[in-house]
Amino acid sequence: MSSVTIPAAPTHNPSFARRGQHSRSTRRSRALTSHERNATAARPIGRDCTRASIPLASYLDTDGRVRELLALPGYGGSVLVLDRDAATLCHRRLLAHLSADEPVENAEIVCEHYLKDRRGRWCRAMCAEDLKRLPLVCETSLVRETDCAQSDSERPDAPIAGRDGRHYRLSPVQSERSLLQLRWCRCADSDEARWEQTSLREVIGAVESYEPMRALSEQTIARHEEDQKVSVTRLRSELDRLCGSPVVLNRRLREVVLETVDRGETSMSQIALRCGIVKRDRRGKISGETSWLARRIGIMSEGGETAITPWIHSEVLGAIARKGLRVSPREVELQ
Repeated sequence: MSSVTIPAAPTHNPSFARRGQHSRSTRRSRALTSHERNATAARPIGRDCTRASIPLASYLDTDGRVRELLALPGYGGSVLVLDRDAATLCHRRLLAHLSADEPVENAEIVCEHYLKDRRGRWCRAMCAEDLKRLPLVCETSLVRETDCAQSDSERPDAPIAGRDGRHYRLSPVQSERSLLQLRWCRCADSDEARWEQTSLREVIGAVESYEPMRALSEQTIARHEEDQKVSVTRLRSELDRLCGSPVVLNRRLREVVLETVDRGETSMSQIALRCGIVKRDRRGKISGETSWLARRIGIMSEGGETAITPWIHSEVLGAIARKGLRVSPREVELQ
């Protein structure tokens, strides 16, 4: 089996929530003509999908490139339904991960709904680990093997430094009931020896990165799923909300905007102007509202606030990418 190419560009929002697949991609594709619809209708895959990749359908993205949908054999007889660039075979995105006992028609249903979705096609980037695990959850054995290979700094209880100067870690805390809960904690401002509860989203916002917090949370949930001594209910809920939220980190967008401006390719004002956010001076001259863009990319705080937000709505990120920077949203979204 060929190796999986992981896109360098980031993404995470739900494609099919019932299958637990998440992504943050804001990319949209144009509607297909009736001729294209007939030509790209999902084709039956039969049982051969467990032995070789089977093409299912294709479509044109907003840049006029052909993308194809296919079924790929996964771990334990499961089936991965992918969306990838037909020419380069890269930029692979995971539509669904079907269990071995699911009807083969489900892959066709996934493709049909995916192609008909007028709100945009949402799915996360595929990673190499998808070929090594069963659908919905990481296998406990795989998690344990990964833990054994981790260095001390990568273990769940190892402190992680945030950009705010604080440290964060996963730790069991006493809940209102007698059962302990595994929660993300941060060191208190006044005493680094004392840790207080916080949320997964707050930790990710402080570090301005999804990893390793997301992976550590997934591993911890899988490891303690059947543990009667500690609860992972709250942690699982926080992870589900994070993966399903349309609000994403703005760090990569900020980096691309500033790099583009530094190269002299455009200006903050021009980017805002392309997005339709304008201001007028006393003489009526129109220019782009740079303060709006500065707040969206996280270099200026909102009015009345002191803290700069590390978050942005995926629709706003997509608009800035497509209109302001004239690039694909996946190029400015952090994975």
